[in-house]
Amino acid sequence: MKKQQMKTLIAVPVIALIALALIPQIHFAHAQLSQPVGEKQYINLRAEVWNEFFRMTTAAFVVGAVVSGTMIWLVWRFRESHPKNKTPTRWEKLEDPTSGSYEEEGH
Repeated sequence: MKKQQMKTLIAVPVIALIALALIPQIHFAHAQLSQPVGEKQYINLRAEVWNEFFRMTTAAFVVGAVVSGTMIWLVWRFRESHPKNKTPTRWEKLEDPTSGSYEEEGH
């Protein structure tokens, strides 16, 4: 793996974890500041926690649906019976795939 790919591989989950930790805190702070505050007024934390739980559950289902849809498309597109995969490539026709040269391919 290249260094840039490794940095990205580490940075994305760290940013996601930071976001998952900060978003509920910002939401709680906003909920507390947006209501008129009296001496004996409190935030119903149970309701706020359930609200965050349902938001995160919805986000997880959306991400799961996107990932599942992508996987289904990949399997459907690259299946063996796909019309584009009917004819073998020139590398599959060779008995020893290492005996060909890349210069003839023209890429």
